[in-house]
This record gives sequence, C-alpha cells and structure tokens, in this order.
Amino acid sequence: MIYYFSATGNCRHTAKRIAEAIGDRAVSLEEADYNLILEKDEVLGFVTPTYFWELPGIVRHFMSDAEITLNGDNYTFLISTYGTTPGCSAEEARKVLAENGILLDASYSIKMPDNWTVWFDLSNPEKVRMQNRKADDAIRKVIERIRKRDLGNHQKPRAPYFVKTFTDSAFESARKTSNLHLEDTCIGCGLCAKNCPVSAIEMKDSRPVWVKEQCELCFRCLHHCPKFAIQYGNGATKKHGQYVHPET
Repeated sequence: MIYYFSATGNCRHTAKRIAEAIGDRAVSLEEADYNLILEKDEVLGFVTPTYFWELPGIVRHFMSDAEITLNGDNYTFLISTYGTTPGCSAEEARKVLAENGILLDASYSIKMPDNWTVWFDLSNPEKVRMQNRKADDAIRKVIERIRKRDLGNHQKPRAPYFVKTFTDSAFESARKTSNLHLEDTCIGCGLCAKNCPVSAIEMKDSRPVWVKEQCELCFRCLHHCPKFAIQYGNGATKKHGQYVHPET
C-alpha cells in the first residue's frame, strides 16, 4: 500500500507511477482507512510534499494515528518531494512511525516543481516541463531502489532534525489563513471550499471565507482556482503563476 498527500499533483503522480511499477495500490490520505493490515512481504509507502523542511500536518497525523498491522518482512519507505531540500522530513517520519511501532526502512527524495509560489516562479511552462522530465527520471531510479528494497536514508540534500526548532515557528506563522486573500475576479464556484483538505474554507453569500485560523498551507485552493483569484501575502504568488502536475 502506498499512501500519498497531494495538493497539486506531484505526489499523486509519483505514488501512482511507483504503484504501477511494483504492482501495488496508491491511495490518497484524504480517502484512506486508518486501519490497515498488511499482507506478508507487502510494502508500506508514504509519498509526501515537504513544507518548510518538514512533514505536512496531515501526513504527520496519519502516521501517528493510523492503526497499521505489519505481517512479516514488510518494507516501509518514505518519498519526499521538494523544491530546495527535503529538510528533516525523513527523520521526522522515522520518529513518528517509530512511536506507532513501525520501522521506516528507507527514505528517498525527488525534486519537483514546488507549488510554494511565494518563492518559486512557475510562470515559465518550458522550465516547468523540464523540471518534471528530470523528476520522472528520478522516480525511475527510486523505483529500482524500492524493487531492491534498499535500506537507509537516501534523501539529498537533507537537513538534521534539530532544524525543526526553527522551522516549526515559521511554519505555524505561515499557515495563518489571514495571509490569504481573495481578488475581485472570484466567480463563487466553490471549488476551493470543496477541495480544502482541512475544511478551512466555507462559502458564504457565494464567496469563499476562511473559517479557521490556520490551514494546511498546501496551496490547493490557489493553484486550482479557475480565475486565479486566491493569492497569498504581498503579491509574489500572482506573478509566479499557477501549477498543477500535467498528469493530474
């Protein structure tokens, strides 16, 4: 079983590719059963984006709360997609899973277009296509490692776990929904509210309203808005464009 969380398609694409290659299933964490009994020799995979050099909350909570029963010789791996670095996501996952009685056998990382367009400029389609081609090459290499059941942390360039001391506070501040705003081009379609993974958006008088103080910071609402009416912060997201994986 391969679990993934994906806001704009990178992790979904990665998980599906690996599942097809090894004859397994890829399931979104948003649809996953929190009770799982693995068959003998079955793999247990997690494919996750990297947020502020660490795991997204939705991934962390699933790893911590899911009741997963191992069944002898299972192989457990993590894949972190990233824009600059997978940070300490592998070590964080190892610690969280260990507390749930699960040994993380291997960790991998794949550089892909990063939807955090506060920093990353994804407005050049050709540049994005090249990034995804390189990512597909990296996915093929990871598939071979998984088939061989390689062990250890293969993430590069990774950061030590103690960086969470600094990234946690920055992440908590960035997750404030007050950082998001709506432009007049909104047509009230409700897609953002429907697809928010943590129900942080509700429609009121045909307009989206953030009803929680914090969200997952996945930018699914921003990148899937048909009128690009949702923006973050001081306007960088507007000039850096929208992104969804081409095979989503």
